[in-house]
Amino acid sequence: MSDKPKSDSVLERYTGRTAAGEASPPEPESTEDYGVFGWVRGVRERSLMLELRLKDGSVTSFGYAWLKKATFNPSEGITLDFSGETVTIVGRNLDAELGPRVRLFNGIVRHRVTWIQQADGAAEISAGPAAVVIEAIEIQ
Repeated sequence: MSDKPKSDSVLERYTGRTAAGEASPPEPESTEDYGVFGWVRGVRERSLMLELRLKDGSVTSFGYAWLKKATFNPSEGITLDFSGETVTIVGRNLDAELGPRVRLFNGIVRHRVTWIQQADGAAEISAGPAAVVIEAIEIQ
C-alpha cells in the first residue's frame, strides 16, 4: 500500500487542496452559457441556487429549495415565488428553445438554470428578433 493520499480524499474534496497543501486541479466547467442564462450540462445534475445578475452589476441568489411556485405568462414574463419574495423576469422570447430541450422556464422548473443575466441597453438593441432577451429582473 502507498502512503500517498488518494486524489479523492475528503480534504481535497472540501478544501480544494491535497494533504501536501497543493491546490487540486479545477473541476471542468459544467455549465453551458446561453448568453442570457447558464444551463447545467449533466442530465442528472441540478443547481442548488439561482443567481440573478442585474445590469448594474449587483447579484442576488435564491436557493431552489425555497422555490414554491413558478409561473410563465407570455405577456407578463416569468414569476417565481421564493417563500415570501417574488422575482419577476420580463423579456422577449422567454420560451424560445435555444438548444435541444433547452428553454428558460423549463430549466428553472427543473433546477437546471444556474444564472440569469439582465441585458444592458446595448444588448437589448443589438439582439435579433428571435433572441432571448431579459429586459428586467424585479425582486419584491
